[in-house]
Amino acid sequence: MKYFEWSADPILVSFGSLSIHWYGVLFATAILSGFGVMNWIYKNENKGLEQLESLQIYMVVGIVIGARLGHCLFYDPAYYLANPLKILAIHEGGLASHGGGIGAIAATLYYTKKNKISFLYLLDRLAIPTALFAFFVRMGNLMNSEIVGIQTDVPWAFIFSRVDLIPRHPVQLYEALSYLSVFAVLLSLYLYKKAKINAGLLFGLFLSLIFSVRILVEFVKERQAAYSDEMALSTGQMLSIPFLILGLALIIYSFMKKEKSSI
Repeated sequence: MKYFEWSADPILVSFGSLSIHWYGVLFATAILSGFGVMNWIYKNENKGLEQLESLQIYMVVGIVIGARLGHCLFYDPAYYLANPLKILAIHEGGLASHGGGIGAIAATLYYTKKNKISFLYLLDRLAIPTALFAFFVRMGNLMNSEIVGIQTDVPWAFIFSRVDLIPRHPVQLYEALSYLSVFAVLLSLYLYKKAKINAGLLFGLFLSLIFSVRILVEFVKERQAAYSDEMALSTGQMLSIPFLILGLALIIYSFMKKEKSSI
């Protein structure tokens, strides 16, 4: 059977010793697209844009720091605790989405406390661009031929020739397309039900859908943490369960409280 061979060069363009990587471009696109969606939401709700710039700074810092610490402490703690300076070597790669999520929530909490804004209001709005952000990040993983799936013989299998010649599940695409679908669902709900959305519903749906996908896809993904090889669930699945539970709890809370998501 002929499979699709994926041999994309992770470097988009080089200028002498300077190289621009696809992952960096897609990560920057993820951030800019997120900011664009939030700008549109604020304008759509006639909210002032003057405080949005500082929110963007907090979010970038929170996501990057959280994602880096998450990778170091969740996936290879022994190495990084023995070599703590390597935690700063972000140029060597290694960002974890769960850590980035924790960092983003922490940054949002700090921002809302400082500016006296409803925490759930902002989380509900941020959930929409964050799903789009996740789409671009997974496409970056695809361009890097990283976070690959397990061996399979399905007709749509990819051979990541930069890794090996084994046909594998294209899990990066599974996640990317799922996250893009979540973005479409959340945006549609916001557009057509904005005035009737209960506080916490959009963020609860975001967490429930995103991390349900993550748990399911992990079953066909190569394990990233060596210490989880003998465990029933992967590190990614174990980290996703608390987020999923929180999402379901927020959905229940939103229907029980029936508090409208307002600033």
